[in-house]
Order: sequence, then structure tokens, then C-alpha cells
Amino acid sequence: MNNKFDALKDDDSGDHDQNEENSTSKDGEKEKTERDKNQSSSKRKAVVPGPAEHPLQYNYTFWYSRRTPGRPTSSQSYEQNIKQIGTFASVEQFWRFYSHMVRPGDLTGHSDFHLFKEGIKPMWEDDANKNGGKWIIRLRKGLASRCWENLILAMLGEQFMVGEEICGAVVSVRFQEDIISIWNKTASDQATTARIRDTLRRVLNLPPNTIMEYKTHTDSIKDNSSFRNTKITL
Repeated sequence: MNNKFDALKDDDSGDHDQNEENSTSKDGEKEKTERDKNQSSSKRKAVVPGPAEHPLQYNYTFWYSRRTPGRPTSSQSYEQNIKQIGTFASVEQFWRFYSHMVRPGDLTGHSDFHLFKEGIKPMWEDDANKNGGKWIIRLRKGLASRCWENLILAMLGEQFMVGEEICGAVVSVRFQEDIISIWNKTASDQATTARIRDTLRRVLNLPPNTIMEYKTHTDSIKDNSSFRNTKITL
């Protein structure tokens, strides 16, 4: 397990290509410098467990978004609005992030927390998500914080037992209710989606009559597009 994470360590030596003597464009040199800086920065951002920490099977990233309710969003405006909080690779790193974060039940307005595997953006159009879907559970006010914590601990602890199918989870705070969802890669795999549903019921200790809805991301994209077109027409 440790070898997998060791491979993510920063191997940037800081050396840059010096064969730029024939370049006469300062803009070109500036562009290269920025590119090299960005590449070095991305390498430095590689996250690995610290000494004696307990590694997770996957690295995960926390995200946060907030938007004006009733306003349809394009994928571009949504992507601009979503903010990355940070990435972690171990149990201890997770708790360092989580212990300083506001609980969902204390958020106001139209806000969302997202927890996704590193490299997967919490967007329907992401390559890892585009053929998938999500289980949706609507909660009365007061339950979001407990359910969110139970859900992400189950996800980090690999309790869903569906291989690499899980992409991430979202808690959405709204005015009259809160919504939690868990995203998976393959919407057409009914055995997998059924196992996720059953595990979700167990880890959240949901009553038997709780309504759970499965929605493909393709349908979500269609619904959002229709809503946006309706707004434009009106």
C-alpha cells in the first residue's frame, strides 16, 4: 500500500530546459516560465500520507459551492463557482480538514459540500461521471450533518464494496430540506446501483419507507438544459 503512495511524491528536480537562446519573444519566455511553474506546482501538490499515518485506498478532495437559487447554471458557470478546499490521502489528513469545516446543518443559503476521489470533478460532464448516476435522498432539516458524516466515513472506509464504482458524494443545503447523494460511474450496472442503495440504507440507518431516487447524469443534464431554455423563453 505504501509503495503506491510513495510513487506520488514530488520528483521535481527544479531543472528547466536551457535551450531557449534562439527565442527573441519575451512573451514566449514568460509563457514557458508560467507553464514550468504550473507544472512544478502541480507536482508539489501531490498528496501522500505522512509518517505513521493510515493511508486511504484513494485520495479524496473536498469542494464547496454556493449559488443563487432559481438561477439555471451552465456547466461553465458551475465550474467557475465551485471551489476546491483540499485533498487528503490518509485518515489523519481527513480529520484535519473535517474538524475545521462547518457542518452542513450550520450552512446557510444554497450551499453544497462535495467529496470526490482526487482527479474527479463534481460535475456531470467529467469523464468519470458522464456514464454514471447518483442515489438521491431528501432529508428534513436537522439530519444533514449526521447523515453526511456517516456517508463520507462509509465511503472513505470502502464499505460500499463495489470496486472503483464510487466517484464521490454531495450534501446540498436548501431552504426547506437538505439533500445527500452518492455518485457512481456506471448507471447501467443495476447490480452495483442496488448494492449502493442497500449499503446507503444501512450506513444512514434509514427507515424502510424512506424514498430514494436514482437519477442518471444524462437525465440531470437534460433537465438542467430544459430548465435553462424555459427561463430564456420566459
